Amino acid sequence: MTSPTRTWTCFFVCCFLSSLVLPVTLQTVVQASQAHSAGSQVITASLQEEEYASFRAENPEWTFNHLAVDYRNGNVYLGAVNRIYKLSPGLEVQVSHETGPDEDNRKCYPPRIVQPCSEPLTLTNNVNKMLLMDYRENRLLACGSLYQGICKLLRLDDLFKLGEPFHKKEHYLSGVNESGSVFGVIVSYGNASPDMLFVATAVDGKPEYFPTISSRKLARNSEEDGMFAYVFHDEFVASMIKIPSDTFTVIPDFDIYYIYGFASGNFVYFLTLQPEMGGGPTTGSSSAGREQVYTSKIVRLCKADTAFNSYVEVPIGCISGNVEYRLLEAAYLSKAGAILARSLDVAPDDDVLFAVFSKGQKRRPRQASQDSALCVFSLRKINEKIKERLQSCYKGEGTLDLAWLKVKDIPCSSALLTIDDDFCGLDMNAPLGVSEMVRGKPLFSDAVDKMTSVIAYVYKNHSLVFVGTKSGRMKKIRVDGSSRALQYETVQAVENGPILRDMAFSSDHHYLYVMSESQLSRVPVEACGQYSTCSECLGSGDPHCGWCVLHNMCTRKEKCERSSEPRRFASDIKQCVRLSVHPNNISVSQFSVTLVLEAHNVPELSAGVNCTFEDLAEMNGLVEGNRIKCSSPAEKEMPRIIVDKGDHQIVQLYLKSKETGLAFANTSFVFYNCSVHKSCLSCVSSPYQCHWCKYRHDCTHDPRTCSFQEGRVKKPEGCPQLLPADKILVPVNVVKPITLRAKNLPQPQSGQRGYECLLTIQGNEHRVPALRFNSSSVQCQNTSYFYDGMEMSSLPVELTVIWNGDFSIDNPAHNKVHLYKCDAQRGSCGLCLKADPLFGCVWCKGENRCTLKQHCPHPENQWLEHNGINSKCTHPRITQITPLRGPREGGVLVTIRGENLGLEFTEIQGNVKVAGVDCTPIREGYIPAEQIVCEMGKAQESQYTGNVQVCVGVGECRPEFMAKSSKYYYFVIPRISGLKPNRGPVSGGTIVNITGSHLDAGSNVSIMFKDQPCTYLRRGGQWLTCRTHASLNGYGNVSVSVSINKAHLQKDLRFEYVEDPTITKIEPEWSIYSGHTPVTVTGTNLDIIQTPLIRAKYNGHETLNLCQVLSPTSMLCQAPELPISLARQQEVSERPDEFGFKLDDVQALMALNSTNFIYHPNPEFEPLSVSGVLELKPGSPIILKGRNFLPPTNSGNGKLNYTVLIGEKPCVLTVSETQLLCESPNLTGRHKVLARVGGIEFSPGVVHITSDSPLSSTAIIGIAAAGALLILFIVVVLIAYKRKSRESDLTLKRLQMQMDNLESRVALECKEAFAELQTDIHELTSDLDGAGIPFLDYRTYTMRVLFPGIEEHPVLRDLEVPGYRQEQVEKGLKLFGQLINNKVFLLCFIRTLEAQRGFSMRDRGNVASLIMTVLQSKLEYATDVLKHLLSDLIERNLESKNHPKLLLRRTESVAEKMLTNWFTFLLYKFLKECAGEPLFSLFCAIKQQMEKGPIDSITGEARYSLSEDKLIRQQIDYKTLVVNCIHPENEKSPEIQVKVLNCDTISQVKEKILDAIYKNVPHSHRLKATDMDLGLTICLEWRQGRGQRMILQDEDVTTKIEGDWKRLNMLAHYQVPDNAVMALVPKQVTAYNSVNNSTVSRTSASKYENMIKYTGSPDSLRSRTPMITPDLESGVKVWHLVKNHEHGDQKEGDRGSKMVSEIYLTRLLATKGTLQKFVDDLFETIFSTAHRGSALPLAIKYMFDFLDEQADKHNIHDPHVRHTWKSNCLPLRFWVNVIKNPQFVFDIHKSSITDACLSVVAQTFMDSCSTSEHRLGKDSPSNKLLYAKDIPSYKSWVERYYSDISKMPAISDQDMNAYLAEQSRMHMNEFNTMSSLSEIYSYVGKYTEEIVCSLEQDDAARKQRLAFKLEQVVAFMSLES
Repeated sequence: MTSPTRTWTCFFVCCFLSSLVLPVTLQTVVQASQAHSAGSQVITASLQEEEYASFRAENPEWTFNHLAVDYRNGNVYLGAVNRIYKLSPGLEVQVSHETGPDEDNRKCYPPRIVQPCSEPLTLTNNVNKMLLMDYRENRLLACGSLYQGICKLLRLDDLFKLGEPFHKKEHYLSGVNESGSVFGVIVSYGNASPDMLFVATAVDGKPEYFPTISSRKLARNSEEDGMFAYVFHDEFVASMIKIPSDTFTVIPDFDIYYIYGFASGNFVYFLTLQPEMGGGPTTGSSSAGREQVYTSKIVRLCKADTAFNSYVEVPIGCISGNVEYRLLEAAYLSKAGAILARSLDVAPDDDVLFAVFSKGQKRRPRQASQDSALCVFSLRKINEKIKERLQSCYKGEGTLDLAWLKVKDIPCSSALLTIDDDFCGLDMNAPLGVSEMVRGKPLFSDAVDKMTSVIAYVYKNHSLVFVGTKSGRMKKIRVDGSSRALQYETVQAVENGPILRDMAFSSDHHYLYVMSESQLSRVPVEACGQYSTCSECLGSGDPHCGWCVLHNMCTRKEKCERSSEPRRFASDIKQCVRLSVHPNNISVSQFSVTLVLEAHNVPELSAGVNCTFEDLAEMNGLVEGNRIKCSSPAEKEMPRIIVDKGDHQIVQLYLKSKETGLAFANTSFVFYNCSVHKSCLSCVSSPYQCHWCKYRHDCTHDPRTCSFQEGRVKKPEGCPQLLPADKILVPVNVVKPITLRAKNLPQPQSGQRGYECLLTIQGNEHRVPALRFNSSSVQCQNTSYFYDGMEMSSLPVELTVIWNGDFSIDNPAHNKVHLYKCDAQRGSCGLCLKADPLFGCVWCKGENRCTLKQHCPHPENQWLEHNGINSKCTHPRITQITPLRGPREGGVLVTIRGENLGLEFTEIQGNVKVAGVDCTPIREGYIPAEQIVCEMGKAQESQYTGNVQVCVGVGECRPEFMAKSSKYYYFVIPRISGLKPNRGPVSGGTIVNITGSHLDAGSNVSIMFKDQPCTYLRRGGQWLTCRTHASLNGYGNVSVSVSINKAHLQKDLRFEYVEDPTITKIEPEWSIYSGHTPVTVTGTNLDIIQTPLIRAKYNGHETLNLCQVLSPTSMLCQAPELPISLARQQEVSERPDEFGFKLDDVQALMALNSTNFIYHPNPEFEPLSVSGVLELKPGSPIILKGRNFLPPTNSGNGKLNYTVLIGEKPCVLTVSETQLLCESPNLTGRHKVLARVGGIEFSPGVVHITSDSPLSSTAIIGIAAAGALLILFIVVVLIAYKRKSRESDLTLKRLQMQMDNLESRVALECKEAFAELQTDIHELTSDLDGAGIPFLDYRTYTMRVLFPGIEEHPVLRDLEVPGYRQEQVEKGLKLFGQLINNKVFLLCFIRTLEAQRGFSMRDRGNVASLIMTVLQSKLEYATDVLKHLLSDLIERNLESKNHPKLLLRRTESVAEKMLTNWFTFLLYKFLKECAGEPLFSLFCAIKQQMEKGPIDSITGEARYSLSEDKLIRQQIDYKTLVVNCIHPENEKSPEIQVKVLNCDTISQVKEKILDAIYKNVPHSHRLKATDMDLGLTICLEWRQGRGQRMILQDEDVTTKIEGDWKRLNMLAHYQVPDNAVMALVPKQVTAYNSVNNSTVSRTSASKYENMIKYTGSPDSLRSRTPMITPDLESGVKVWHLVKNHEHGDQKEGDRGSKMVSEIYLTRLLATKGTLQKFVDDLFETIFSTAHRGSALPLAIKYMFDFLDEQADKHNIHDPHVRHTWKSNCLPLRFWVNVIKNPQFVFDIHKSSITDACLSVVAQTFMDSCSTSEHRLGKDSPSNKLLYAKDIPSYKSWVERYYSDISKMPAISDQDMNAYLAEQSRMHMNEFNTMSSLSEIYSYVGKYTEEIVCSLEQDDAARKQRLAFKLEQVVAFMSLES
């Protein structure tokens, strides 16, 4: 153990001393104060690097605990786990002292260093619990957690151990392991007397060992025996207080936690947090009772009190804004300072106590509140409060009020004495508690980042408080009054919080030492240097900071040169320098203008100043008092102002001191440029001195340069400009002038050109001459215009009026010319007439187009115009209706689009009908001529569909104004049926899919989850989706309703809001920049999220990646990449700003506070070589070099998943920090190398692998030597083999003997079992005369085969159609029935269906069965059709080159299923008369044999089984009991004897009793004992002597539970004796399970109903798939005989090894032997042509002959093929089904074990019919091996059977038809033909077009006009008739 520890220590110390203390740049953030900010700003800056130092833990486990600073020299002492460090003020390690780890056990008292300890010892860390400076003796007290808390005394200079007292009980301070549980205060009593140590500690449940508070002697000699001895101790009194043991009986985990302590005046104080004892005894936090309430208290003791009579405790807390803060986190004693003292009404030198509290009084470690407050207490006021209480107590008022110390309330005793400020108590009325809380003054609160530590000092009369927080930040707060606290700055002091309670100032108060568990930081108390301006500096609120004027920097006053001289150092914002300049702007064309600067608050400037215009120019300034004169820049220094940058440039004008060379004041100065402006209005609107020259058309700052006096413009009103005009409309291709109004139009002077209009049409300029009438009017001359395309009916065109070539007239109103075409986009009359009347467009009827009136031929009645005589368009037309379906309830907004739908709303108002229902038009949705939106009224039940009618016009409707739609609107009944998922997070965001029918009807859907909406997303006919909102009512089920317009769809759909997912763990907590590394996330309720995403946010960019949910508690995510610009190629690890999960709408996990997820730099690869090609020999490794291959995670290096491909092949990798070693795969040639990791893919180059030269001589010698060795080895092996074979012969003989014994044992067991079974079967068969076998009637039997699993099939019921449609539907179905009876149609119908891709296997089977039910009464026709279909099938099979043996193997066509059904109909008689009896006997024999031995009620496994899967593979001891049962329906009848097993569950016994009582009663007529739903109707009771009765149950309170397994009750559990009397009685709920209402009780009936899930016999449905259902309440798994192990590899569980369990397979042989006769009987009956006088059914002979004919026809003479066809046709298609499912033939119940055995028999039957040889080996399935010897003889029976049939005389068609007609007659009315036809018709509805198409292509069908007839059927059946 020691050796590796030493190595590590050495390694750490070496690395550590060389590189630990690194200067790190600290980001400081000043946050706007939350509580009382007085306008503080948010500032971010960096501190100088040398100011900040940091020291980190050398081992992640060695966390930091305590801190002390030597105020004399500034050295820092740090107490950590296993170490004490002495650090320099700059945090460099000077000395470290080792304190642990060591062998210890917390239960060893006294510790093992004093006497041996019997407890197991482990290597235990030593936590530092107390670190105190003893300045008087120049030593350090360091107390740890090892050995019950002994202390070391270390010399301050070098941490040399001066002493370590450990052998007395006073030396053990406390066995607590937490660092913050002990507090010590050293108290000095003047020079003569020695110092004392007051120690307060938590006791961790051991009050008898450790006092909670005590005073100890501090001996001068560190090795003295009396060190830490109690100051006073006799048998009655001692200077200590212990917690009484009675307190722990009230609150088991009571303890007092000491947060802080100090000495002030004559007293010592401790601040504590302790559980409140409350009014009555509460059960403490550990019980399930109410949560424990805590109180913070201050404890006071006199320094000189040796008996602790002066002990007083007072509750403290503070209340801010109605929120109570009562949980003390940290505290610090400081002086008040002058400013705060005034507010608190105390002296500046008085002590005040700053304390941090968190909210409330309940400590909840997991969901602790982050809300905390900083408060201040005056110590004088606390002492006054104590004095008042002492005075009242000594007057006899109240009780001592110290519940934890005096469990009973002790009243105060009165005494006459004066109590002054220094009163130290008597032995009466002590110790004393104060009940009234002292309230602190709240200064500051923070609800987000919990405050964890506090320290304070006074600077220049200001009280400054520094608070550490949970996130590692340090808040700086200036406290100027009890209600004025300003948080002026926040600094990230340590990387990861929280900041620990211990904080300390450096000896000069310039720095603050702050620590977390892993980092100690030195932080400057001020960061003035971060403020760059005077206002920032003096507005920051930091009293350390002032503005050093001429040095232009923010600093402390002492750091500013000559700061005492006037105005050189500003400490108030009003003293900042202010500067103004006159003039403050000049034009760029003015140079060297004299500027006068006026400066305020400047110091004396005798050294001179310079004026600087940024980097343009610098010149000397002339100082005259507080004025300075400067000149503006010369011409060459002027800034150039470019047009697109605006007309001015602002430049900073600085004053620079010649003394310091630094600028100390500045103001803004503007240079402007008028010539940038190109229009009159922008020129004269400029804020600068700009003028417009009208005739020169330019802008200038100097008006004298304008050529004509009247040409100068100063105001916008004087500018030449166009006035706003009405819309200028110009039709295309029409010659027309354009007249424009204007003002101030200049008259062109001589030599100047006239006016023109410039129009830009589709990018082309058109210049048109213009005429200036006067200064206020201009006209563009007559011209026609044109634009391309018909997409736009009008085109706005830019219009500019220019003169003199390019002088433009301002157009402030942006007048445009609108060119238009009447016929563009106006193809109908309505669109034409609704055009703007100003266009003058009319509808020209003759040409049927929209045109100008003048272009339409006269007379007038040839056109229609808006508001003319003819203004109504005829022939409205409807082109589109949406939606086409809606509910009858109405409210649907139907949108009708079309042409000529009126020009006024009144024309269509009240004139719209949809499917015969009035639809009210809505004005807002009406678009004249084009669109009507109307709201549907309510429809009657009888209304189904109809078209849309619109009549345009007022009054009576004429046909030419009526429109009817071609499409129909249908009324439907929308329904909802289900929703998925049915649960989601309470925050919402789940996409819910609601299923139903007609959900796309109507125009508007709303979905309500109880009373809040679910946002609708999309919908289709059978589904709609919506997105849930956050639940307003918390968790639980809400009802879901859907409204489609006014139809409210209700169904009992419920959606459950469950608790939002939570994330508890992320592993690993790192990735690389590129992401895509796996992250395992653990949490709760993760499975309710549909698309979980993981997210990271960095620098405002967010990235997401996918997660895959594995279970409700875990998911696997791919880490998102860090959105970092890779151009920076960062080499440091980065933390994302936010890291979390996007889980639907769950906001709480978007950014996790609890995670420390970090991103490491990406791995980087170097190229393989300079050329990019690496030459290699085969087998030599490839080394990929680079860096960052192993990310530096906290827990050592992290593993990344690398893949390296050489060509296509991956290679085996070994990874180190800088290289990947790749074992190259066996390749030669050139191959590209590709490396993948996370989201990176990189190819470092190509490898060229060349093979070696031929063998060298050394290789040849080597091969020869190897050959010789090989020969020698072979000889040795042969000799060994010879000896071994001799031994194995002997072993074989021994095994042979053992096998013989085993065989004889099995044979004996078989014999006994067979004999026993024979007698049982004999009894059984004697009862089985004809009536004894419970055959099902013909209808039930056929239905079970034709439609397995469907109970109430429509073909058994009357046709269900609405009454008004019944007649026509029946007509249609009769017509369809005639078509089905038409062979051409039926064959064509079936072939067409089979050709459809959507026509599934299930559909084929269904159609075949439906057709057979229709043709039940016409079996001759059915047989004809079947033969046709089969011959088609055979032909298709042979054409498709399939192996002929595959014919009829699987049901892939209608024909194959029809064949099964045909045999089903025709072999019923044979079953009833002949084959039924041996089949029933076999079933009963299996059931009897299984029930002879144990059967597991849960898994269905049995001792006797034919199936290996259902075999119990272990020895179960049981014995057979006989119980006497009373008949439940006839109490008087004699008792019936029933054999049961003592290992049967109660349900199994009930089954056996019922079987005995109802021996010959069909299963459906019996009482149901195990029917799960009705299971409560019967209970089993057993009379246990007179007057006692006891209900037996599978489970009750007596049920045995071992670990998490619960065993079902068996008879043995109740110790039922042989020949007990039992009765089945109706279940009674009241006297539910009581023996004389005493011993056995049951919780409730409902609980039993829950249990029924897994009680019951093996017959329960569940046992088909064995599973263990955990108990709903306790998670207990239930078992009966064998425990089912979930994992396959553990299947055998504790049943012993696989080898042993196979021994039990011999039981399969025993069971098989016992049942052999019954299997033989059945096979013999099926495979004989004349059995028991019953002839072979005609159907078999007829079908076999048909198959032989087909084989002949296709020249197939292979006997195997013919044999296989017959086997596939009858045994496989019919008999196997009947053998596996006897319940198809008899009224019985088949259990899972019986089912398993019948499957084995059916498999054997199939193997017997096969012609292929079965090769068996040791790996063959057991069921094949079981009957391996029998199958050859069965095969011979089958062959004989087939040959006998073929030898029988052929059946004539006449005989066959007579037989079929007879069968039809017997079962004429078994099925409802109409219902069957209706079911078949549903397929016609689905494929109408395809079937009609096929009928039209078929010649025979065309002749019979079958397609037409089918369309008639469709017409009858469709809705609209």
